[in-house]
Amino acid sequence: MTPRDRLIFALDVATADEAENLVRLLAPEVGVFKVGLELFVSAGPEVVSRVRRAGAKAIFLDLKLHDIPTTMRAAARSAVGLGVELITCHADQAGIFADMDLGGAKLLGVTVLTSLGGEELEAMGYPPELQDPQALVLRRAALALAAGCAGVVCSGREAAAVRGLLGPEALVVCPGIRPASGEAHDQKRVMTPERAMAAGASHIVVGRPIRTAPDPVAAAQAMVQGIAAGLAQVPPA
Repeated sequence: MTPRDRLIFALDVATADEAENLVRLLAPEVGVFKVGLELFVSAGPEVVSRVRRAGAKAIFLDLKLHDIPTTMRAAARSAVGLGVELITCHADQAGIFADMDLGGAKLLGVTVLTSLGGEELEAMGYPPELQDPQALVLRRAALALAAGCAGVVCSGREAAAVRGLLGPEALVVCPGIRPASGEAHDQKRVMTPERAMAAGASHIVVGRPIRTAPDPVAAAQAMVQGIAAGLAQVPPA
């Protein structure tokens, strides 16, 4: 993969028209476009086709499936039918898909949302040994690995430990990426693109730092440069 292939841009907008405009603008700079809950709920499944026609070479459908097994399996079949390359479920339920044929789609297990820190995990009732986000990430990454996931979603702070657990071929997709001077907003566990890639990420997910930049194309190019700089720090296999 080239550095550009490793950049996932989050289409966190409310309408298909906005998404199409962003894809047309950024397709030369971005490898994968992410359709998340906001866009999927507001625009419907057809938005996937519209994003593809606008120039997206790969699509990440990030719905974080989490429900009873029958519902999740049916939703996964529908997602596969849309022709996307990546889909997500919560890692603790990844075993539901262990025997499913997902066609050309790869399944990622979401470990711990980047908006959560130790205080939130404590308030949610996790025992002390799992109130450290990395401990819970590794517990869930192991479940995803056992279920046959292609990889996981975690913050850059856990990327090195997850890479060590999952091995060199797994996808380690890191959201919560910010430039060194960027604001964290509602994210608790953030990291620069250089550090995330050097730690073992295979892909980074970036939304606001590109979407709200004065020059989104230049911002995307800067992220790709950061990816390349981080990869240059990774020792040869």
